[in-house]
Amino acid sequence: MIMYDDVNIAENIKNVQARIKEACLRSGRKPSDVTLIAVSKTKPVSMIRECIENGITVFGENKAQELTSKLEQIEIPLDWHFIGHLQRNKVKYIVGNTKLIHSVDSVRLAEAIDSEAEKKNITCDILAEVNVAGEESKFGLAKDEVYNFVSEISGLKHIKLRGLMTIAPYVDNSEENRLYFRFLRNLLIDINNKNIDNISMDILSMGMTGDYEVAIEEGATMVRVGTGIFGDRHYT
Repeated sequence: MIMYDDVNIAENIKNVQARIKEACLRSGRKPSDVTLIAVSKTKPVSMIRECIENGITVFGENKAQELTSKLEQIEIPLDWHFIGHLQRNKVKYIVGNTKLIHSVDSVRLAEAIDSEAEKKNITCDILAEVNVAGEESKFGLAKDEVYNFVSEISGLKHIKLRGLMTIAPYVDNSEENRLYFRFLRNLLIDINNKNIDNISMDILSMGMTGDYEVAIEEGATMVRVGTGIFGDRHYT
């Protein structure tokens, strides 16, 4: 069972939005250039509804079954993002139900998404997940695999690669992750400069509760905030 501390979601949202604005001002950017994704994985629908009441319309989930369950319970149109590791046998539940898949980390997965999108006669927006820090415990393409991945999937007709995503290491000092965020931004710029057919990327999904301000200063266009909005989870 998961227990939640009493949290003031409205106050938390205001705080996160203010910190996003401040980070944008420090780096000469517009707050409207950064999308706040409320990471609602494991959170009850009641908390999601409270976020909606406070103006949040973009949510991130990491389990196919949980996402489809919440879609059935919440009738309000929302932008759902899939941010977790995606298995190929779960692709059919995600394609068509999400605005963006953040966690594509293999050509085979990209091909499965493309095939499902073709069946549904849609184009599916995706991000390539990059394991920038090379952590064995995390999914994602190795840094030296990204160029080949982009080239190999560029011919797929029913997906569109919109950008890059990374999950930086968990650190006490967010400044330690600045080099990873900067690397990802430079990687996106470099790939765009190569003028690969059908590839034009504009999204950098990077930064979580502990480091999203540094990520914004380094060019993040999407930040994924869970604990900062919903509070800590306690498992019993």
